[in-house]
Amino acid sequence: MPRFCANLSLLFTEVAMPERFAAAARAGFRAVEIQFPYDFAPDVLANAARAAGVEVVLINLPAGDWGRGERGIGCLPGREAEFREGVARGLRYARALGCRRINALAGIEPAGAQPKVLHDVLVANLRFAATALAAEGMELLVEPQNTRTFPGVHLRSTAQACALMDEVGAANLRLQYDLFHMQIMEGDLAKSLERLLPRIG
Repeated sequence: MPRFCANLSLLFTEVAMPERFAAAARAGFRAVEIQFPYDFAPDVLANAARAAGVEVVLINLPAGDWGRGERGIGCLPGREAEFREGVARGLRYARALGCRRINALAGIEPAGAQPKVLHDVLVANLRFAATALAAEGMELLVEPQNTRTFPGVHLRSTAQACALMDEVGAANLRLQYDLFHMQIMEGDLAKSLERLLPRIG
C-alpha cells in the first residue's frame, strides 16, 4: 500500500518552513520530506516535526549554489571536499530529524567535461557517502532527473542509475524513483516501476 509524504520545500509555502510540519499534519500527512533543510537549525526543525507528530523520511545533501543554477555537486571534479563536508552536514540534520534516508544529487555536467571523469568522481563520492551513512544505519539515494527541467543533468536514466549503484557496490545505496522525471525521460511508468521496485528506496 503506498504511503504518501508531503514535500515541505514545495507545499504549504504560505507559511515558514518550521510551520509547514503542522500544516502537513493538519492536511492528513504523517510523513514529510525536505529538499534542503539547511536554512534552519537542526533542532528548530526537529522540534517542529515532533510537535506536529510527523516523520521526516527524506532530505537531500547540500547541492551547491541553487540560485546560480547548480543542481547537485556529486559528479563535479574539484568539489570533492565540499561534497564530503556536505555529507557530514547532512548527517547532522538527519540525526536531529530522525531521518533515515538522504538523497545525493549528481548535478549538471560542466561544459567540456569528460563523461568518464564525471562518472568516476560520482562513484567515489557515492562510495564515501554510502559508507558514512551505513555507519548510522541510513540509506543513501540517487535520483535520475529529466533534461527538460534540468538541461545537462548528469544522472538522467534508471539504467544509468542502476549501473552506477552496481558499480558503487553499497548495500545501502538505493534508487529514488521520481515519477515526474521518469515520465519525461522514459515513460511507461507502470512497467518501469514493476521492474525497478526491488531497487527503489
